[in-house]
Amino acid sequence: MERRKEPICQLIDALALAAEAHRHQRRKDADASPYINHPISLLHILSIDAGITEPSVLCAAALHDYLEDCCGQAGQPSVEEGRSILLARFGQDVLAYVDAVSDDKRLPKQERKRLQVEHAASAPFGARLVKLADKIANLRDIQASPPADWPLARRREYFDWAKQVVDRMRGTHASLEALFDATYAGRP
Repeated sequence: MERRKEPICQLIDALALAAEAHRHQRRKDADASPYINHPISLLHILSIDAGITEPSVLCAAALHDYLEDCCGQAGQPSVEEGRSILLARFGQDVLAYVDAVSDDKRLPKQERKRLQVEHAASAPFGARLVKLADKIANLRDIQASPPADWPLARRREYFDWAKQVVDRMRGTHASLEALFDATYAGRP
């Protein structure tokens, strides 16, 4: 008989998988910060800033870029194998949330951005929470330490696109939306 994991154990397992999968990745800021800082920022926003403690949402936040940025890369499982790993280790809800926030990297960048706006409102509730936290974290990062090669116009375009995505999810979580709006107010 398989024992059900306690929520804290699920979250630690999710962080361990994310840390291993993202171990060679860096953020695009001038310091090339370790990528794992980004999922940890989402966890902080969700749990500390917004009071969200749902284990499936927090696990999905830790793993939100796993399928998109890790799977299919050299030395990593394929996207389908990654989905199987998420399902087996974390269950259907976590897989559904991660799937809903993952872009299809085979598509051109502008199409991926358009689809994020289009699909934002229809994503499962837990995925919308993760997406809100992701947009907040990204805006904060762009404000504090933008990608080294992003001119002002590109930073502004990202802020405006992120707002389009969030505007499609309005009514999901008042505290996260207020936090997004406060962060967006610092648009460069």
